[in-house]
Amino acid sequence: MSAVKTRLTKDEEKELKHLLRCSHLTLLYKGSVHGFTTGEFHAKCDNQGPTVTVVYNESGFIFGGFTSQSYVSIQKYLSDEEAFLFRLTEKEGVINSKIFVCQIAANAVYVCSNSGPNFGNYFLITLNGNSVSVAMNDNKNYIGLRYHLCLILMYFYFHRERKKIMDEVRSYEPYLNSVSQIRILFVGPVGAGKSSFFNSVNSVFRGYVTNQAITGSDDTSYRLYPVKDGRDGKALPVIFCDTMGLEEKLGCGLEINEITNIIKGHIPDRYQFNPAVSICQDSPGYIKNPALKDQIHCVVFVVDGCKIEILSDTLEQKLKLVRKKVNQLGVPQLICLTKVDELCPLLEDNLAYVYRSKTMRVASAKFGIPLSQIVPVKNYCSELELTCNIDILILSALRQMIRLADSYLDNFTYEEPKKTTL
Repeated sequence: MSAVKTRLTKDEEKELKHLLRCSHLTLLYKGSVHGFTTGEFHAKCDNQGPTVTVVYNESGFIFGGFTSQSYVSIQKYLSDEEAFLFRLTEKEGVINSKIFVCQIAANAVYVCSNSGPNFGNYFLITLNGNSVSVAMNDNKNYIGLRYHLCLILMYFYFHRERKKIMDEVRSYEPYLNSVSQIRILFVGPVGAGKSSFFNSVNSVFRGYVTNQAITGSDDTSYRLYPVKDGRDGKALPVIFCDTMGLEEKLGCGLEINEITNIIKGHIPDRYQFNPAVSICQDSPGYIKNPALKDQIHCVVFVVDGCKIEILSDTLEQKLKLVRKKVNQLGVPQLICLTKVDELCPLLEDNLAYVYRSKTMRVASAKFGIPLSQIVPVKNYCSELELTCNIDILILSALRQMIRLADSYLDNFTYEEPKKTTL
């Protein structure tokens, strides 16, 4: 039988050895191999001397605790002046560590036959049979830990929330039998992130960063982008409709008079816009009698969050005219603020604070849309790997779009509806 191997990289293991002031580590127990049970944990780890527990989560955190005492299956506290908790992080390819020392040595570690690693009855690692979870009690046994542990637990929450929203999207079915996939139209200035949002949603469901839609100002076509649940998975119940961007100059970019044709479903996939001539009934490819499934069910205005306060008068006026047309057609609207990580230094490290940003209120006042219909997003542009907190913003925005479109379909009562909700 081959030896059980650690998930730590060489650099992470080197940093951990530096923390522990030791030259060699032996892997006694690995939950994914031996099973996430307290019985297996104690069978492998009891009476083994100084022990370090390492926990990973899918957001990239590596953390855990060290005790110089042996684990036992007798219910008691272990006194340990050398016990500490730790966190490993990577920045620009360099592994860094931070430790949190024990303030009350007499209560450093709590042991029990039906308990996993438990540091001071404060930082508890629970073995659930097929997974591991982390909990925190409200005391100050380990100095300085609370803020950092809150961040770790927040990312655990993000991971659960990410899975929850993905499952909701997968299981959603449009309200009416005649509509198998809802259509969401993206409108906004060139470079705001319309195509990047589709690429980001596609990346989340593919499981890796991908770029299918063409980004930038060169594309002048109208494109329909379905999303698959995985590379070979089934199509999700949503189609993104991407247009060329709005531009300041007259005769450039998407013209406002094309919006009605798009929303009513007259424009075919891959249609090339001509700013000088609008599509009409005699144009090649014009769809004369579009069904409800061919029409737009939600319009999303995509705006660069960093430029919301400095939009030119021309672009702002164009966006308001488009909004007016959409209102006349009764289609629900949403504002998607992109590049929110660039709004302030705080958001670069923690996107969870984005909902407190004044930019959200500025967008609401500028366009006359309630805050509940404004969603902040950071698209995948320069990243090579997925990140859970970015995924959460993308998925939350997608869910809100689907909900608005679903409400719009309530207006069509001449068909037998399906009984599904999101």
